[in-house]
Order: sequence, then structure tokens, then C-alpha cells
Amino acid sequence: MSRRNQRKKRINEFVELTIESLGFEGVAIARHEGIVHFVKQAVPGDVIIAEVFTKKSSYAEARIKEIITPSPIRVTPVCIHFGVCGGCSWQNLPMNEQLLWKKQHVADSFERIGKVSIGELTETLSSPRTLHYRNKMEFSFGASRWLTDVEMNMDETESHKNFALGLHIPGRFDKVLDVENCYIAHEISGRMLTEIRKAALKFGASAYNARQHHGFLRNVIIRSSAATGEIMVIILTSPPTESGDEQMIDWLDNIFPELFPELTTVIHAVNRTTSPVAVGEPRIIKGSGFITEIVLGVEFRISPFSFFQTNPWQLERFLSDIIAAAQLSSEETLWDLYCGTGSITLPAAKLVKNTFGVELSCGSIEDARENAERNGISNVQFFVEDLHKPAALEILQRLSAPDVIIIDPPRAGVHTTLLAHILEVAPPRLVYVSCNPATQARDCAILAEKYDVVKVQPVDMFPHTYHVESIAQLIRR
Repeated sequence: MSRRNQRKKRINEFVELTIESLGFEGVAIARHEGIVHFVKQAVPGDVIIAEVFTKKSSYAEARIKEIITPSPIRVTPVCIHFGVCGGCSWQNLPMNEQLLWKKQHVADSFERIGKVSIGELTETLSSPRTLHYRNKMEFSFGASRWLTDVEMNMDETESHKNFALGLHIPGRFDKVLDVENCYIAHEISGRMLTEIRKAALKFGASAYNARQHHGFLRNVIIRSSAATGEIMVIILTSPPTESGDEQMIDWLDNIFPELFPELTTVIHAVNRTTSPVAVGEPRIIKGSGFITEIVLGVEFRISPFSFFQTNPWQLERFLSDIIAAAQLSSEETLWDLYCGTGSITLPAAKLVKNTFGVELSCGSIEDARENAERNGISNVQFFVEDLHKPAALEILQRLSAPDVIIIDPPRAGVHTTLLAHILEVAPPRLVYVSCNPATQARDCAILAEKYDVVKVQPVDMFPHTYHVESIAQLIRR
């Protein structure tokens, strides 16, 4: 049989693999008969029987059928939902290995994708907390519950197949896994999900059907502050149409706050659209309607649907490293591009003469301006503009020339027109912050026309996941 025909073997074959490494997005890598095999939930050093379900000429995708010899570094995940919800895909790796692989992924991005040399690549900055570290967690209701093997054998009454409260199955917008507890969310989440689920089933309040766009209950959002201990809960629904919906609202208004006296703010918000984005018109049931976080001496007021970094336990060190990389001084001008709500802008503004922040989201800029006023920071101006469009360049051309630019773009990276403008302005220093080292390395390759990457700092903002933040310090030649 020719090699070409061998590579056209039918899928669902079984092969023995020894896992060699972890690739991008945390997928394990093995090689068999000259073909790279990608296997989810495997650990380097595992010897497994794998079931191949996709096979191309140069690679195959497989799932673990049996672990023959577990890797010596493999650990038991703490969460019973590991491997199903898809959230914490590295819970089977010890923390020291997670940090090593995150550093390796940053190195691979710069070496293989960007082909950019790094002056210094530091060790990954570990998070002070590795469990219950998220200050925002969004849970979903679903009318199509993802059934585990055990639940498949239950009757309708036991499994509640048309109702779930938990997390979406990866790749399935319509399927929700019923979650008992989440080990990266606030500690209150397990008890809260239990009580809300019980009440909803008692009153017969329906879960939202994402395919047919009807149903009452949509999301439970838990937000908290590490500095103040405040906890906000938002229950997001569609407008009520049934008596069970009205009973659920009455329970939220009168019973729910008493069950959880530690909550400082409780909000019922209504989403009148078919959009899956968890936003709505808020109605305050209890509290002020916001929480306050304090980072590097700056108070940030966080409203129900505004963006804020999700690991506050790591945030102060993360921001400190960004500001240190910028090497700011009191007579300088700083541009903060993709500034969000000003989490970098406002602490940095204390150290320079002038600061300018640009961001696409109107809501984020409103929060940034309010927080600047709240903290008496007057040397900063914020602009609402899409940095990927020509109008943004017109704004930038009117600003004072920067001595340093901090860039913190979305995962897709920086648009080429903005990169060209940065090269034209060419301040002495750039700091490029990214949640995607691959696009960061790609963009740094373009900036290498005038800049050297003197240092890159990986930061673990999301323990037990493959995600890594990366701070690149660039100096103009």
C-alpha cells in the first residue's frame, strides 16, 4: 500500500501513542508513523491508546481511549466536571509544569511565528491564587442539557433534560452542562447555583432556548472585589411571560438576598434581544449597583456589565510589571492604546505629565473617565475610537508625540495600519501586552523594523488553562 493510501485510512482507528509535548491551545502532541497526532486532555509522558477521529495527510486528531502508563507528572483534577466543560483543560498538570509550558508557548511564538529574537525571556509569573481566583464568572441557563453518561440512563424527572444551569459545552452554543461547583469562580458560586436551580425548578421557570429564542432564565453572573470583599450577583432573564417567571422574580426580590446576606449588590437585568451576549437593562434589588476594586492605589468602580481584568489577585503584579517595562518619568507623554476601562492608564498616569487613552467601547471609556475623576487624576484624556479604522489615526495625529506607547490589543492583535503609524511616530519605548503570544510575535516582527524586543515576561493570569498573558518590552534602535 502506498504512503498516500495509508494516509487515507478510515478514521476511528486505534494507535498507541507516547505524548511528547503540549502545543498551542493546550493540546497534547505525539507522533506516529510520521504523522503528528493532537490529543486533548493528555499529559507529556503519558502512554495511551488513542482513537483517531480525524486524519489528514500531515496530522491527525485523536481522543484518549485508555491510559496505558500515566505520566509521572499527571495529577488528579480537583473538579468533577474536568474534561467535559472545557474550562480548566490543564487541571491534570501540576502548577510548575503549567508555568513551564506557558513560557515555552511564548518562546515558540517569537521563535517560530515571529522569528524575532528576545533579549531576555523570564520565567512565567505565577498567580498568588490558583483556585477561586476569578472575580467574574458567567453561568448560563440552557433548555438543552448536556447529559453525562450517568444522566443518559436517568428518567426525565431525575435528569431535568430540558433545564441546565452551568457552562456551555465547547463548540455547542445550545448545550449547557449542569455544574455543581466551579473551582475557579468565587467560593459562593456552588451554593448559589444550587439555590437558584432549586427555585427555578420549583416554580417551573423556563431556561432560555438558544435555538428557538424563547425562555425566561438566561444567565447568572457573579462579580467580586479582592480589595473590598464586595460581591455582586446579576440574574439575567428575558421579559417574564408565565406565572412561574413572575414567581421567580418575587423569589429573587424577597428570598434570595436573605439566603445570601454576604451579597452587597443583587441585580435583576432583562435582555429583550436574541443576542447571546450577557447584558441587559439592570434593576437593583439590593445595594449600590456596583462594586469597587483597588489596584495600585487607584479605585475602580465596576458596574454590572463593564470589563475588568478577571484575576485581581495577580492584577497588581501584572500592572506593576507593565508600568516598570514602560520606564515612565514625570515629564513624559504616554499613549495607552486599547485602554479599556483604564486599568493600565490610570496608575501609569500618576507617573507621567500627559496620558492619552483610546478604546472602541463607549461603556469602557465612560467607566475610565468616571474612575479618573473619582481618583482625582486630571492629566489623562480618553477617546472612543476603533483603532483599526482611519479615523483613529486622525485622532492620534492630533495628540502630543508620545515618549512611550503601551498597546494591549484583543487576541487578533494590532491592525497593520496602526502598526505602520506606530513605526512612523516611533517613540523611544513600546510595551506590547497580549493575551495571544502568536499575534504578539507576528506584530513584533513588523515592529522589528525599528525596535528590539529586549525582554518578554509571561504572566499566568488564568491558572489551570493554557492561556497566558505576555508583556514585551521594545526599545527603539
